[in-house]
Amino acid sequence: MAGNWKMYKTPAETIAFFDKFRPLVAQSQHCEIVICPPFTNLAAAVESARGRAIGIGAQNIGWAREGAFTGEVSGSMIRALGATHAIVGHSERRQYFGETDETVLKRTQAALEFDLTPVVCVGERLEERESGRTGEVLAAQFQNGIAGLTEQQFACIVIAYEPVWAIGTGKTATPDIAAEAHRAIRAQVRARFGRPAGDAIRILYGGSVKPDNVKSLMAQPEIDGVLVGGASLDPVSFASIVNF
Repeated sequence: MAGNWKMYKTPAETIAFFDKFRPLVAQSQHCEIVICPPFTNLAAAVESARGRAIGIGAQNIGWAREGAFTGEVSGSMIRALGATHAIVGHSERRQYFGETDETVLKRTQAALEFDLTPVVCVGERLEERESGRTGEVLAAQFQNGIAGLTEQQFACIVIAYEPVWAIGTGKTATPDIAAEAHRAIRAQVRARFGRPAGDAIRILYGGSVKPDNVKSLMAQPEIDGVLVGGASLDPVSFASIVNF
């Protein structure tokens, strides 16, 4: 159960969030919890989550170890702060910042190099779904952005299916639509890495997940968790999703 805070909260607001959130999930042993704040809040989040079963992740990761890459943050820097995860290829990175399937692969490999768990995002735009190209788009994103991993590397990642038309729009894929897409992704995994890998891979759903729809989504056997945007900014809301 992962939360993506996007470009919200200061370090002080991060500490205040965890002060309220920690007691609400203190007994939550049924799932892995990960929160991904902005880079500027990683240190505060790691400290606030210390001693608790809450992972902290970055929202992006540079593909180089170091160098002349103004504005990028490397895996070694993220790991040095105590983070454990990194989101890779989020639809907003693809839409606004030129992320491609090829750079998604490079960033995924960089996360793995520094022992960070990559949460690799795939998903189709509204016009692609309406034109019946969802399977084609997901296959291309997988083949160009994930299939280049070795079997050992692939075993260490998480995939997040996030239909772009459902990100921040209030629209949510029905549980059946989400499950269908998850099955298509899992089929790609089985074809490339084998059936055991396809059975083992965790695929999260992301797209306007809220306390009132998480239970129906999680009732689908194909859905292994969620990647939550806006609803993860409120500690009570996100805790209710975690404790669905």
